[in-house]
Amino acid sequence: MSKHLVEDVRDIALVGHRASGKTSLADALLFEAHVVDRLGSVDDGTSAADTDEDEKRHHFSIDTHVLHADHGGKHLNILDAPGTPDFIGAAIEALSAVETAAVVVSAVNGIEVNTRRMFHEAGRLGLARVIVINKVDADKVDFAGVVASIRESFGKNCVLFNLPNDVGANFNGVIDVVHKPTGTPTTFPYDQKQARMELMEAVVEVDEVLMEKYLTDGAISDAELEEAIPKCIAAGYVVPIFCTSAKKDRGVKELLDGLEKFGLSPKMGRNKLEGMNFGSNGSLKPAEPVDSAEFLGQVFKVVNDRYVGHLSFIRVLSGTLTPNHNIIDLNNGKSIRVGQLLQMQGKNHVPIQEAVPGDIVAVAKVEGLHVGDTVAFRTDAPKMPTMAFPSPMFGVAVEPKNRGDEEKIASGLHKIAEEDPTVRITHDPQTHELVVSGVSQLHLEVIRERLKHRFDVDIVTKEPKVPYRETIVANGAGDYKHKKQTGGRGQFAEVHLRVFPLSRDIKDQAQLEAEFANKTNFEKMRSVHYDPVANFAFIDHIVGGSIPNNFIPAIEKGIKEMLERGVLAGHRIQDVAVEVHFGKYHDVDSSEAAFKTAARHAFKKAFLAARPTLLEPIVKLEVTVPSRYTGAILGDLPTKRAHVENQDSLPGDLNVIQARAPLAEVARYAAQLGGMTQGQGSYSMELSHYETVPANVQQQIIAKSQLKELEDD
Repeated sequence: MSKHLVEDVRDIALVGHRASGKTSLADALLFEAHVVDRLGSVDDGTSAADTDEDEKRHHFSIDTHVLHADHGGKHLNILDAPGTPDFIGAAIEALSAVETAAVVVSAVNGIEVNTRRMFHEAGRLGLARVIVINKVDADKVDFAGVVASIRESFGKNCVLFNLPNDVGANFNGVIDVVHKPTGTPTTFPYDQKQARMELMEAVVEVDEVLMEKYLTDGAISDAELEEAIPKCIAAGYVVPIFCTSAKKDRGVKELLDGLEKFGLSPKMGRNKLEGMNFGSNGSLKPAEPVDSAEFLGQVFKVVNDRYVGHLSFIRVLSGTLTPNHNIIDLNNGKSIRVGQLLQMQGKNHVPIQEAVPGDIVAVAKVEGLHVGDTVAFRTDAPKMPTMAFPSPMFGVAVEPKNRGDEEKIASGLHKIAEEDPTVRITHDPQTHELVVSGVSQLHLEVIRERLKHRFDVDIVTKEPKVPYRETIVANGAGDYKHKKQTGGRGQFAEVHLRVFPLSRDIKDQAQLEAEFANKTNFEKMRSVHYDPVANFAFIDHIVGGSIPNNFIPAIEKGIKEMLERGVLAGHRIQDVAVEVHFGKYHDVDSSEAAFKTAARHAFKKAFLAARPTLLEPIVKLEVTVPSRYTGAILGDLPTKRAHVENQDSLPGDLNVIQARAPLAEVARYAAQLGGMTQGQGSYSMELSHYETVPANVQQQIIAKSQLKELEDD
């Protein structure tokens, strides 16, 4: 393959809502660029992009697929991203690797929740944005209404670059707006002259010379308009709108020409390397998107392919990458040998001899690279900012359907989590469950399917336990004598202890000793140990050797076992101080095991005497919905024991509601929100703090826990 210049590269992500026709559009772009000799189809399984078996079965994209085409002397990398909000992680990966986001809108459905999200996410990343109104050939299309809603939601700088000559079955071509009208004006309701005037007004707004000429002459030339458009797109002052029917291949050639002519190169787009330098201590060299600079790249996607193996997709940001070269992963400092560089076309690939800024290449069988990692030739290269992904909040506990598959499940899940940053795998030491968290129930269902057909393992899923905590609100005391006599050596230990609530404001050992565990409160205290994770203090206040020193660690260990096991309802204990102050021992029968057992029983007695209570996790909840659903959300949140803290308006007729709510009440909020908003609402949540569970709810939790204990017995 011959080398192309950096200024001739166009990196474009096709994003938008599900069923807007992005994948069909990607296939049509390849066909119009003569990359394929037959127009691919998602419906009949010939698409160049939807190659995954899960995608074919579900009839929607799950991963971002990398395609490429050459057209008009330009090299286009086309990233077809999923539109289902459940797979938002893959769409964010795609946006991180490009200069231009083509937001595809269905002419039938108009602006949907992921349309807004992708448009604003692309804006946040500083990308150039293009809007493609697809499916103009569908029945009952209100084209003028769709354009009006786009301009109302995203701004008056969204302007038509072409118009359909008709809508519905009669749509068979588009009419140029960038150039002056020729021939008979279209009879279509959206006036061609008005569209051109809106375009010119958007362009001259940011160019004083053109503005003066426009005000004086009432027009500007086609050449002046064409020259100014890329600069306006780069600055975000103009968002072109193109019209297509991907399945009928109408308007696609004109879109391809527009992307080639007005799309941004790595040099012209937002400078991802702004302010970054190679070197240190005064010998700094700026990182630039030119092939002669030092090499710098970022991994934006990884795939664990069943046949090819581990594939890492790298966007080259600076310099030139060649095969058989060592690169350094700046995120962990490891040196990695790269073999072939692969140019991907869906699931197919060809080796290439070099990659320059803007190029997207895959490297095979290179373990250890993760999404977001920065790679370079030298250790003093700048590290790219971490990609921001939404926190996975929808969890299920998993266990193998067949005994002995635990290791296969763990291995498979971690490989899937490597590919998808919105998947989190955790092992809860409190509930002893392996929990898989994702964006939604559909997201988790796809993970389950992939475990089955990729790694040949079946899992059983269930709702994970809410991680409640136990604590006390008063002082308490307890003692226990462990005495057991058998035919041989017996067991004997006696432990007396007191428990105290420990303030959650305490953060370290020094603060603990200053504010609580000191000679003022414990006159003959010998030592204190502090565990910041559980906010737990163990105080040795033994006087006169009533318990020998060698048994004190066993007592602390026995108490810590109870912290993990819980007393009230089987949940982890926190915010407690324990003072061991007296005991008895036997020269022959006492042992560490005996004292550990006595400590557990004494602690349980003291804990139950100290007004124990349950704590529940409270999350910060942020809900974004179209304004017409705000009333329904505000009416529903109090039923979930939520406290609304703030409400604000966003562009595009959206409202954002901020609240705090118990995790137990909103653990399945995704499905509920979807039902209330017809799938147009979105939310995020993160842990805020722990709070006392209301008495009536606490009784239910304890009763359920006691019932389970009886069943286990």
